[in-house]
Amino acid sequence: MIKVGIIGGAGYTAGELLRVLAGHPETDVAFVHSTSNAGNSIDSVHKDLVGDIEGDFTDQLNFDVDVLFICSGHGHSRTFVEGNDIPAGVKIIDLSNEYRLKADADGFVYGLPELNLGAIKKATKIANPGCFATAIQLGILPLAANGELNEDVHVNAITGSTGAGQNPSKTSHFSWRNNNVSIYKAFSHQHLGEINQSIQQLQSDYGHEVKFLPVRGNFPRGIFASLYTKCMLSEEEVIEMYREFYKDAAFVHVLDYAPDMKQVVNTNKCLIHVEKHGDTVLVTSCIDNLVKGASGQAVQNMNLMFGLDQKTGLQLKSVGF
Repeated sequence: MIKVGIIGGAGYTAGELLRVLAGHPETDVAFVHSTSNAGNSIDSVHKDLVGDIEGDFTDQLNFDVDVLFICSGHGHSRTFVEGNDIPAGVKIIDLSNEYRLKADADGFVYGLPELNLGAIKKATKIANPGCFATAIQLGILPLAANGELNEDVHVNAITGSTGAGQNPSKTSHFSWRNNNVSIYKAFSHQHLGEINQSIQQLQSDYGHEVKFLPVRGNFPRGIFASLYTKCMLSEEEVIEMYREFYKDAAFVHVLDYAPDMKQVVNTNKCLIHVEKHGDTVLVTSCIDNLVKGASGQAVQNMNLMFGLDQKTGLQLKSVGF
């Protein structure tokens, strides 16, 4: 059994991680760390885990584990890693944005399996991708891998309120968010850095921009991204390019019809659809922001690091209705 420790255990990503690990046949959760909830039972905070996870949160650290998931808020992971004597044999999977860019990586491998599969298998430290970044990259990368990104890429992506974290804010408050839609961080979202980095990894001569409009949706979870750019290939050629790129991907499915978001909510899947309109290719990419966009992808990376099948513990059904 893989002994797991979780840091920052009270938030949405940690709760989702625990939900996935509760059904994982090869893991044992050794401790869940939370300074704010120390002594409280785990299922008193993550109430969906009643009957699935026993034990209490602790404020004590225990590095007698095989893998450490860091689910702390952005801005805390590096302080934790640098401030604690974590044994070299403990693998680390960080779900924050602090190690995703190569300039800040400090030995962390960028954990998008569809891009860095071989490196992830050999890694001891993983920087888990961002949720928007995952959906958008999976929609773009086949074009980049074939040198077919020759113009700006325009992206409109709407996300659920859980992407803003568990602590309430003005824009996640029910009364504001319900029956409401708004744009934020237009053309400047923090995930653009890792998106551009991955494009450059596959198509180093790409000199245009990803013009990204993030949208707050009035639903709890999921990301629905629409991407379009100029492409001179036929629709059939582009579709075949996507199918070839993802032929061995465990969780990415290229559909011959337009997907809807409920098909992916609660799963580690990414569903993609490609169509042409004149000289413009339109790609739809949708994921669950908490699963493939965070905790599910983290478990997928753990599976790869420990030589397990990628799907272990992740064969989850969507809510569907």
